[in-house]
Amino acid sequence: MKDQLPPQDDPEAAHALALAAELRVVAGRLIRRLREQADTGDLTTSQKSALLHLEREGPATVTTLARAQDMRPQSMGAIVSALQLAGLVEGAPDPADGRQVLLSLTSACLDMIATGRAARQDWLFRAIQANLDREEQEQLAGAVELLKRLADS
Repeated sequence: MKDQLPPQDDPEAAHALALAAELRVVAGRLIRRLREQADTGDLTTSQKSALLHLEREGPATVTTLARAQDMRPQSMGAIVSALQLAGLVEGAPDPADGRQVLLSLTSACLDMIATGRAARQDWLFRAIQANLDREEQEQLAGAVELLKRLADS
């Protein structure tokens, strides 16, 4: 069973469990710090999620976005309308089905995403440079490789 805790008499499993808890907390703090670095205005989590889906997957219909976010198309329609009013999303007829509208990111939105990523990367770069010596940076590089393996498991 996946949610089962390790037996109390298994010190290696107990250590891994403690490490998992600490990693979860630290990763959450790091993510919050990174989010603070990029001003995304007053966008809601659902709006950000829709924009990131369009960036990753390319143009999509409201229905496709709704399915990806596990919500009703009417709810996604309200989110898309707000994004269109903000100038972040634009619609065009679907060449395969003229009754459908394909939504895509505007150049202003792409610029906002790029600026936000650059701000987060710059903050992280400065934090690494200011707080970690060369040996610690090498340790961090090794930890990044381990985190990649965890993320891909």
